[in-house]
Amino acid sequence: MKKPRIPHTLILVYAMVVLTVAATWIIPGGEYQRVEKDGRLVPVAGSYQRIESRPQGLGGLFVSPARGFIDAAAIIGILLIVGGAFSVIQKTGAITVVIHNIACLFGRSRALRVLLIPVTMTVFSLGGAVFGMCEETMPFILIFVPLALSLGYDTIVGVSIPFLGAAAGFAGAFFNPFTVGIAQGIAGLPLYSGMGYRLIIWAGGTAIAVFLVMRYAARVLKKPEISPVYADDLEKRKKLLGTTPAMEKLPVLLRHKLVLGVFAAGFGVMIFGILKYRWFINEIAGIFLAMGILSGILGRLTGDEFGKAFVDGAKDMVNAALIIGTTRAILIVATDGRIMDTILAGMASAISNLHPVLSAQLMFLSQCGINFFIHSGTAQAALTIPVMAPLGDLVGITRQTSVFAFQLAEYINPILPTSGVTMGVLGLAGLRYEKWAKWLIPLVIAWVIFGLLTLIPPVLFKYGPA
Repeated sequence: MKKPRIPHTLILVYAMVVLTVAATWIIPGGEYQRVEKDGRLVPVAGSYQRIESRPQGLGGLFVSPARGFIDAAAIIGILLIVGGAFSVIQKTGAITVVIHNIACLFGRSRALRVLLIPVTMTVFSLGGAVFGMCEETMPFILIFVPLALSLGYDTIVGVSIPFLGAAAGFAGAFFNPFTVGIAQGIAGLPLYSGMGYRLIIWAGGTAIAVFLVMRYAARVLKKPEISPVYADDLEKRKKLLGTTPAMEKLPVLLRHKLVLGVFAAGFGVMIFGILKYRWFINEIAGIFLAMGILSGILGRLTGDEFGKAFVDGAKDMVNAALIIGTTRAILIVATDGRIMDTILAGMASAISNLHPVLSAQLMFLSQCGINFFIHSGTAQAALTIPVMAPLGDLVGITRQTSVFAFQLAEYINPILPTSGVTMGVLGLAGLRYEKWAKWLIPLVIAWVIFGLLTLIPPVLFKYGPA
């Protein structure tokens, strides 16, 4: 029997457009009074009233996606530019060389070996937190699995260093343009606002992952037989280590140093502009484009190499761009049909009797459930933030907290069998999913509890744009 397969995310999202069109014929119309607050219109709690609905038809089915792309043009534009710029930076080899050499340095020195896991996982976590490192961890599996086996660890440790490191940073991101940036833009918040608290959460979530991986690695080193993949690794050691040469440091060329300098300076200028001049999407996109162009020149890429790398990077974002445009169509249909506020009123009524802390935690858990079907943080932001942000307004939760609850749900992604990245990583490592999932459950539980607890201060202290 064939295993049931979940349809492509774009199909799921368009199915929601169809359902929303149908809902405009069933759900009564309604609206909230809205007032301007911090430069945006927010619904006033208790002001909901019924009005005549406007059932949608063929226009809702076929025109709304096109309107969605136009409505989300700025977000889609920065997505394509950022994707292209990062692809150019990676094409220069600067980031790969740095991470490879860090692994080599700590792996070959007994004195430094104890620092291998915390240092390299923190580096990958920074990658997830700053530029949304996710799929980019896959090539490093081919480096860290043999390295872990050669040091007496197992395949799980080799996978965990790059994959869980980046996952911890992605969920606790303080600067990820694909999650935090997009979600804050949709919610009408200043880009990368609230960074101080996010830095604390990033450090905490990363520390949890590092601690559990280090504890497990120490146990495996002491008693290899406890590893769930012990038998598999016996054979793997013969194949991998028998044909894999010892890791040698790669030369860090002048062009690599210059590219890394541009990378660091670009983020420095961006942070300054955001904090000082309140730069928004257009300025951020311009900085990324400048970083990509300068990196391509200093990295000595030819015109063809630059163009191909940029297009390839932008091409990787097309899937998310299509989903963003289509998810915006859901909002357009619900708004034109006058059922959006009715939906909000129903959701607000369901949680209005709960303490705002519990409401925020329910938001987080619901986002975890949505993650099972929609793995792209960008696509999930486009789908859920237009609902969750105004819902937070109605139940006493700041929009910054609503965005934060969405972001934390990324902690469960490494265990999802529906995630292409997770299954791709495990495939490269030759690690069976059931063994990985069983081992990972304690960390995911720890992360979920961490997420629930870290949502308490934002609610109590009205986590805002500052």
